[in-house]
Order: sequence, then C-alpha cells, then structure tokens
Amino acid sequence: MATLYNDTHQSRSAAPTAYENLLGDAIERAFAAGVHDLEDLVRYLNASGQVGPDGQPWTAQSYQQEMARLSA
Repeated sequence: MATLYNDTHQSRSAAPTAYENLLGDAIERAFAAGVHDLEDLVRYLNASGQVGPDGQPWTAQSYQQEMARLSA
C-alpha cells in the first residue's frame, strides 16, 4: 500500500499566522462566490473588511506585493 503525502504547508517553516489564515479564508470565500480576477478580488477583500497588511484597504499593487512576500 502506497503512503500518500499531502502536507498542505510542506514548504513552510512555521504554522500560518492568524492574519494569514484570515486572509486565506477571505480569498477562498471570494473564489467560492465566483470572483476570478484581481480587481474583483481586491474589491471583495475590501468589502469583506479584510484590510491589507498595513491596515489600509487593498489595492491591486498591495495584494500582489503581499502575495509575493507571503510566498517568499
């Protein structure tokens, strides 16, 4: 019998923070609601109350920068 390996956070050195979990949940809800492009995603995050990392509303640029930071 083969052993299955599916560790969602296998490339992480630590567990996700509360901020990362909340942001991930908001993004998943947006996708479930049919949001598929960046501008609509940013609007969804702002409407849902999920603020950017600096406490300010999201912009396309701030979202892209934060995704790059989180994936580094």
